[in-house]
Amino acid sequence: MTWVKICATTNLRDAQASVAAGANALGFIFAPSTRQIEAGTAAEIIAALPAGVEKIGVFVNETPEGVAEVAEQVGLSGCQLHGDEPAVLLPEYRRALGGRKLIKTLQVRELLAEESRRDLQTYLDAHSNIDAVLLDSGRPGNHGGTGVPFDWEMAVPIVQRIKVVLPVIIAGGLTAENVSEAIRLFEPWGVDVVSGVERETGKKDEDRLLNFIAAARSSHVRASMKG
Repeated sequence: MTWVKICATTNLRDAQASVAAGANALGFIFAPSTRQIEAGTAAEIIAALPAGVEKIGVFVNETPEGVAEVAEQVGLSGCQLHGDEPAVLLPEYRRALGGRKLIKTLQVRELLAEESRRDLQTYLDAHSNIDAVLLDSGRPGNHGGTGVPFDWEMAVPIVQRIKVVLPVIIAGGLTAENVSEAIRLFEPWGVDVVSGVERETGKKDEDRLLNFIAAARSSHVRASMKG
C-alpha cells in the first residue's frame, strides 16, 4: 500500500482530520515558511495523535544537532531534510537522529540539469544513512510548497535510478486528480501532499483529504489487481 504523508500540519483539527482520512504520516514544517509551526505547538499536537501515525519534521539547512534537539523536544518519529544538506553530512544526521526515519529531499529541477547528475550519485552512494528520497519540484529561492508538479516524463529515469537503492516518495503539486497517474507512472513507495489538500494556506480541507487518500489507495488496488 502506498505510504501517504500529509505535510504542513499547523493545528490539531487538521491533524485529526488527516488521521481520520487514513494518512500514514503527518509533516510539521520547522523551517521558515508560510506553513511553519512552533515547536511547542507541534509537541501539543503530536501528544494527541495515535502512536501508529508517523510524525515527520521538515527542516531546511539545520544542523544535525539542531534537528535532533527539535525531534526530541516535540516527539518526532522521523525527520525530512528539505534543504541543501550535502551527502557528506548524512552520516552526521544519522548519528544524531538514531533510529528515527530520515528522508532526504532532492529537487527534480536540479537533478535534470546535466551538472547535477553526479550530485545525485553522491546521495545514492550514501544510501545507508537515509531511509528514503523525496522528490519535489522546488524553484530558485523556494525549496518546496510550489504546488506545481515537476516534469514527470523527464523524471522517470531519475526515479528508476533512485529506486534501485532507496524507496522514493513523490511530492510537488499532487492532487486527488493526478495522484493516481503519479502512482501509475512512478510506482513510488510513498506520496506527499500539501497544497492539494488545503482550502487555504496552512489549513486543510476535509473533503480534499478524503479524496486524495482515496485516490492514492484506489491506485494501489488497481496496480495490485493487474499483477
